[in-house]
Amino acid sequence: MPRVLLTGANGFVGKILTQRLRDAGYHVTALSSSEPQPGHAADQQWVCDIRDADGIRQAVAQVRPSHVIHLAAVSHVPTSFQDPLGTWQTNVMGSMNLLEALRLEAPEAFVLFSSSSEVYGAAFKSGEEVDEYTRCQPLNPYAASKVAAESAFNEYFRQGLKGVIARPFNHIGAQQSPNFVTASFARQIALIEAGQQEPVLKVGNLEAKRDFLDVQDVCSAYLELLKLADSTQEYPRCMNIASGRSLKIREVLDTLLSLSQASIQVAQDPERLRPSDIPVAIGNSTALTRSTGWQPQIPLQQTLRELLDYWRQQTV
Repeated sequence: MPRVLLTGANGFVGKILTQRLRDAGYHVTALSSSEPQPGHAADQQWVCDIRDADGIRQAVAQVRPSHVIHLAAVSHVPTSFQDPLGTWQTNVMGSMNLLEALRLEAPEAFVLFSSSSEVYGAAFKSGEEVDEYTRCQPLNPYAASKVAAESAFNEYFRQGLKGVIARPFNHIGAQQSPNFVTASFARQIALIEAGQQEPVLKVGNLEAKRDFLDVQDVCSAYLELLKLADSTQEYPRCMNIASGRSLKIREVLDTLLSLSQASIQVAQDPERLRPSDIPVAIGNSTALTRSTGWQPQIPLQQTLRELLDYWRQQTV
């Protein structure tokens, strides 16, 4: 049975991906910096901060993974502005710790690094869809740290490590933190419906357009990318995970509001406006489709309905 070491396993994607991996026949060791919540689906748990080089090496040495998925990161852009040093220590040095541990203890493992579409940054200002040949122009500490981490992975790939870098675009779904825009909308609607918030939904920039994916579709892409470990064909070292279409955040909000019977006013909150916001972000995932056959399957309406139902359950 193939053995996967999954970092960042307690996060939004990590918890969902753990179950998907087990369903696909992998033995999953979930590595995270805190104790997992009851009911976590992993076969094995390992508590270690990704910044702890000795701890990460010990984990890799004991697990001896055949595959690694590296999700662990500071991924909230506003937090990266507030704590850039912590962001770089986690996202860059944490990645280096993992790479060195693999070089020393599991050099045959195949590693999938989850980067981010944020690395494109100012390149999005063209309004055109971006592909993997588009120059990275990060606009925040989170994105800059991901570019640096990608450089580290590419250097280890050059030295013989097997693996791939994924750049997922905005992925959403149940269990996502309300620090992120769609989850924030859904949570506020649920609170208003339950009478726990006044009927005013606070928003940031609604005119920005983003490329949205269901988190399950992103997890499906990761599973397909893992199969490249056994491929005898050449494949790109970096691939976008994107739908290839963009929607205004206002359209997403309108869809969520249409799923509620409550009378809700919308009010812009200046504190929710990001200083480096860009008008349009849309990705080209042709490389991923050609290499794996992956395509997004889940309609956005279904994703948003499930997201809102999740937050309704949380407010009961």
